[in-house]
Amino acid sequence: MKTKIDHECCSEAPEKMAEFFENRLDIYEKHQMEAIACADVFYPLTAQKLPKQSGAQVLDLGAGTGLELGFYYPLNKTAKVTCVDLSPKMLDVLERKFSEYLPKIICGSYFDIEFEEEKFDAVVSVESLHHFTYAEKVILYKKIRRALKKDGVFILTDYMEDDEAAEKAGFERKNNMLSGLNEEGVFWHIDTPLTVEHEMQALIEGGFCVTHCGRWGKTSLLEAYRTV
Repeated sequence: MKTKIDHECCSEAPEKMAEFFENRLDIYEKHQMEAIACADVFYPLTAQKLPKQSGAQVLDLGAGTGLELGFYYPLNKTAKVTCVDLSPKMLDVLERKFSEYLPKIICGSYFDIEFEEEKFDAVVSVESLHHFTYAEKVILYKKIRRALKKDGVFILTDYMEDDEAAEKAGFERKNNMLSGLNEEGVFWHIDTPLTVEHEMQALIEGGFCVTHCGRWGKTSLLEAYRTV
């Protein structure tokens, strides 16, 4: 079984997104916390950025096994969290871990699911969105903006590139890996992070004002509020 999970490009054949993580479920949490630089800093800080008011409605995109929720629920035990992920096995782990908090579980693509407008106090995504294009993200960010309440916040903590050359190389690598494959609508686990600047611009185009709150290794935390 393949066991590698990291922020570094490798020469392995492409794997479908959900299958990639399910094949590594036994090492996933240990890897995230120990192999990604400063995860012990940015996971708790991400949780600190989420709302503390009673009954806060939070949408977690690409929730996985809920690592960020392990830091958030102790800060807000009454939060109503909706968790979205492609992997049913990872969501099963999340649901068991946090059964006392009754998270709402949705197995599917956050690109396809329609969310109720102005429902959430916050949307959060940690180490999930770095597999998609600028154009795909703008569409998603517009949908996230509609799902947020007028004073809502989107906390994006993710792998982002240092420069445009590295960003371009990631997409060229993806195109080469998928050359000859004819499966439409498949999500592949191939890292294609944008630069911090391009990620922020995609959020602005999606209807947000954005603050870059910090960077740890290859991971940045962006705090984005709806523009009027």
